[in-house]
Amino acid sequence: MNNIHRSLYAALIACGIAAISGTAGHAADESPWSEDIRSAVRIVAGTNKYGDAQLRAGIEIKMQPGWKTYWRYPGDSGVPPHFDFSNSENLKSATVLYPVPHLFADETGQSLGYKERVIFPVVVSPQQPRKPVRLRLRIDYAVCEKLCVPAEGRAELVLGPGNSAHNSELGTAEGRVPKQVTAAQAGLTARRVNTGTKPLVAVDLAAPVSQPVELFVEGPTPQWALPIPKPVKPAPAGRAQFSFELDGAPPGTDPKGQIDLTFTVVTGERAVEVKTRLD
Repeated sequence: MNNIHRSLYAALIACGIAAISGTAGHAADESPWSEDIRSAVRIVAGTNKYGDAQLRAGIEIKMQPGWKTYWRYPGDSGVPPHFDFSNSENLKSATVLYPVPHLFADETGQSLGYKERVIFPVVVSPQQPRKPVRLRLRIDYAVCEKLCVPAEGRAELVLGPGNSAHNSELGTAEGRVPKQVTAAQAGLTARRVNTGTKPLVAVDLAAPVSQPVELFVEGPTPQWALPIPKPVKPAPAGRAQFSFELDGAPPGTDPKGQIDLTFTVVTGERAVEVKTRLD
């Protein structure tokens, strides 16, 4: 074998190793769909760089026309999704983010969720950042039209460096996740206005004059099921006001005690999340 042939052979071997490494790191942009009766689930990859301490992915749910699924707090009815990544490989943590939900109202009450399609962004932290993550998902969720139907899905995708055809849609979903701000930044205050087993809570916050405002509230743990706050009108210019009963607390909760609350404020296309304490 002459020197030219040796050089060509070495180059081909190097290209082959690079191709194999690239394939192992980022084999596909998405997993196959995991079909259920009225819906399907898959994992999609975002564009990631080699050695990133965090990788970007998304869990996509598609539903038949007219069907919906739920936010982390479903409202008056419904079931929030449950995500299980316990069988994944090289996974340190996977944090699911929730795009701002839509408020639905029907004869059963008010609920919070997504209609026909949603992508939940996932922040993936590898145990070893220079190795790919094999993300294995089991999800239990519900889809509803007039009646709710339980659903489940399983999906698997190798995450590593590479560009993804889903990066733009994933970026849009990430942009829909409420940004965390302080109560002072949101101009938000919450206070009890009476006493009793289910005190009324009044919420006042800054709001643009020309846009409607929606407000959702969550308790300190998933065992809480607080009602969706109702707008109080008229409100002063530049302000929005809401109220809700401190109902749906776990048994044994002191309604007069300190309670950590999480508010999601939706103003047009902008949404923020505010954590505050009800003293």
